[in-house]
Amino acid sequence: MSDAPQNWAPRDPSASGSSGGPGRSGDPGKKKGRTKRPRRTGWRRLFPTWRMVLGTVLVVGLLLTGGFFAGYQLVGIPAANAGADAQSNVYFYKDGTVLARDGEVNREKVRLSQVPDTVQQAVLAAEDRDFYTQPAVDVRAMFRAGWNTVTGKGKQGGSTITQQYVKNYYLGQERTVVRKAKEFFIAIKLNREQSKDQIFEGYLNTSYFGRNAYGIQAAAQAYYGKNVEDLTTAEGAYLASLLNAPSAYDVVARPGNKAAALSRWNYVLDGMVKEGWLDSGERSTTEFPVPGEAKPPNGLSGQRGYLVEAVEEYLTDNGIIDAATLATGGHRITTTLDKKKQDALVEAVEQNVMKKRSEDREADRNVRVGGASIVPGTGEVVAMYGGIDYTRQYVNNATRRDYQVGSTFKPFVFASAVANGSATQDGRRITPETYYDGTNKRTVQSSQGSTGYEPANEDDVDYGQITVRTATDKSVNSVYAQMAQDVGPEKVRETAVALGIPARTPDLTASPSIALGPATASVLDLTEAYATLADHGRHGPYTLVDKVSKDGTEIELPDRKTEQTVTREAADTTTALLRSVVEGGTGSAAQAAGRPAVGKTGTAEEDKAAWFAGYTPDLATVVAVMGQDPDSGAQTPLYGALGLPRVNGGGVPAETWAAYTEAALRSSPAQEFDLETAPGSDEPQAPSGEETGTTGPATPDPDGSPSRTSPSTPADTAPATPATPAPPSSDNGTGSGNGNETGGTTSTTDGGTGTTGDSDESNGDRDGDGGTGALGGGFIEGIRGVRHADG
Repeated sequence: MSDAPQNWAPRDPSASGSSGGPGRSGDPGKKKGRTKRPRRTGWRRLFPTWRMVLGTVLVVGLLLTGGFFAGYQLVGIPAANAGADAQSNVYFYKDGTVLARDGEVNREKVRLSQVPDTVQQAVLAAEDRDFYTQPAVDVRAMFRAGWNTVTGKGKQGGSTITQQYVKNYYLGQERTVVRKAKEFFIAIKLNREQSKDQIFEGYLNTSYFGRNAYGIQAAAQAYYGKNVEDLTTAEGAYLASLLNAPSAYDVVARPGNKAAALSRWNYVLDGMVKEGWLDSGERSTTEFPVPGEAKPPNGLSGQRGYLVEAVEEYLTDNGIIDAATLATGGHRITTTLDKKKQDALVEAVEQNVMKKRSEDREADRNVRVGGASIVPGTGEVVAMYGGIDYTRQYVNNATRRDYQVGSTFKPFVFASAVANGSATQDGRRITPETYYDGTNKRTVQSSQGSTGYEPANEDDVDYGQITVRTATDKSVNSVYAQMAQDVGPEKVRETAVALGIPARTPDLTASPSIALGPATASVLDLTEAYATLADHGRHGPYTLVDKVSKDGTEIELPDRKTEQTVTREAADTTTALLRSVVEGGTGSAAQAAGRPAVGKTGTAEEDKAAWFAGYTPDLATVVAVMGQDPDSGAQTPLYGALGLPRVNGGGVPAETWAAYTEAALRSSPAQEFDLETAPGSDEPQAPSGEETGTTGPATPDPDGSPSRTSPSTPADTAPATPATPAPPSSDNGTGSGNGNETGGTTSTTDGGTGTTGDSDESNGDRDGDGGTGALGGGFIEGIRGVRHADG
């Protein structure tokens, strides 16, 4: 081994001896070695070092800064978008025929100086209180809105007025990251090129206020019939409220949303006080300014306006297109409406109702008609009648929810009884042949005893022991109120909702009175429910739209799912029960349709509305005649209208239904009902308790089989000439007329449930036997009974 000296330094300089050698610290010829940082161990390895954090922040900052400058340079202020000059929407019948054109922009630009200061301040209080002092964009508000949206607090708005103006005038309404980024940079540039007043003026002239009104001037005319210069502080605050949600806060078009509109209006005024723009004393005396009725464009005259309005509500209510986007136009909307059937419905109403009116009769000016027709199985609305003319009667009578449906609701009670396998209080299964006590003002009994509720029959008629079938034909209130109690009022309500009556329907209260029809479902709602019965208990929500596209791109529509919401046995047994109403009961006028049909009549309180709801196997239709004062808008009785002492469901509505159904299905072969009724539904039952001398169980036919016609049902004879009914003030029906529908809004108390406010008066349908002088098959609907408050 060589003894030559080593020429490498030791790994650890301290390892060399202190006495010398190449590694000693005192050697000036060598550099001092660097101490290595110890390795991170344990939990410290999970966290980044401060150098890593600082580096990341610097990199992100550089990227953001670079992105900002790049975006600022690349994004310029574009020309006004197509929405600034919105085009028409085109509506088509299902066969491609043009139905209507809508969406012409209603806009009149004004100078900012024309807008009262208080109106300007109201808009600022509603949308951007710091507009004149803050930058074009509010970064903190944008991040806050994004965070609230991500964390499930709902979609939040974080845009300034400048950003909203950029969106309205230069961009569009789509919710995308690209659009938001463009909006950000354009707003910054615009804020450098235009003054705050110019931007605010543009915002006021381009914002959408609902009622097809773009801009503050158009809104002032649409809601208050005045120019913007004449708006009061209260009116300005209401218009400012609309900017947040135009359709939701229109208290005339949607009265149910008044509470929300009031809350938003108060928010605006309170904001004005907070900012020092409104004196607190004036604020305390400010009253809500109810806007006037909407004035539709003349281009939507006749039925077109009603149909377009219904289609637009369907699109917006189902989240297919929002109101603001729809109003920009450019959409091609193919509806489910069948032109031939639509024309047939209009013609049927014209011939059976409108031509019977006379200028010499004061009551005729109050006549309104609503109608709707749905194909069972598909849920397609193929025809709708909204009123005499959209430009003369703005409210759509087919979709309004403020008239009682009366005894058209009774089939839902029976369907619920079958679906739930219900029995009477003494344990007898409820079928068409089950006997009930039809005594007038019989107290409804629960399992715990008397409920204290005593519904009156029409004309206070005592029927004694009668079958459910007879009670249906004659709409016996005492029977159906007891049946609702036997089934369970909540179950009845659930069945009605399952069939298609909206759960939010006013007066759809779970009490025995629900059977008498105080609920105010719309004509379209009721048609959907009857279509479910026609489709053997399968329910799917109605649809008015077949296809929607814009700029060649088709817009996705929600999937329509049909579900068995009520058992087939329950639906089909109800259909079988309703046969006799048309074959020999109060709906015998419907036989003129010339094909198998079933249905039910109904009349609202004080004859304010008369209904006929019915269906064939392939078409469900409801027709209602309503009374409304054209000046005050108040509901009015139809006494004396159309030259009749009274209008009832088995008269004009049933006749109109028959005329329409015959014409609508003229080219289609008649179909028989394919029914699977509940086992034993036709088997006779013995009456409960003592039998009366006039009623009893069904008697066998000569061949030994039980008869399905109760003794009280008249034979199938040719209709006799109707006798002249008694005047409206009389308590007696024509001849021996026995009608038994209900309606009413008088508050009552049902002793069993303690429910108050139910509308339970013996006054709805006047659908009973007419004895001699009968209208079709020996029946005519009698005069309403005496009103009473149930304790």
